[in-house]
Amino acid sequence: MENNHAEEKLAALGLVLPPAPSPLGVYKPCLVDGKYLYLSGHGPVQNDKSLIIGRIGAALDMEQGKLAARQVGLTMLSTIKTHIGSLDKVKRVIKVLGMVNCTPDFERHPYIINGCSELFAAIWGEENGVGVRSAVGFGSLPDNIPVEIEALFELY
Repeated sequence: MENNHAEEKLAALGLVLPPAPSPLGVYKPCLVDGKYLYLSGHGPVQNDKSLIIGRIGAALDMEQGKLAARQVGLTMLSTIKTHIGSLDKVKRVIKVLGMVNCTPDFERHPYIINGCSELFAAIWGEENGVGVRSAVGFGSLPDNIPVEIEALFELY
């Protein structure tokens, strides 16, 4: 297996991964199908297992929303390590779907989801860490989390 050094990049950035969340419904947090890894929607789990909560444009501003999206990315990395064993097994990010819990007048959804996308680019590099993406606004998300993100990856 080719090594993309994702684990080394994570360590060099000094990032701490939160615990991988357990499903709170009837679904799998991740699924491998051939060379593809699908991650279910993830929220911003913190190191103490609590969730960041609040609506962007009301309780949270754009910068807090972007940080929440970064935390979702860290949570997704934790799920990958827990279920797949190593971030080095991921060849590239294929698609990211970012859902933003925001006020009706909020229009900067892509800026928020950049918090996750920039993290993935730092871990897997610009070429493999950036895939196609959608960033959309929602009137609410589970438990009033500000961001939920799901993704598809290609494995080695």
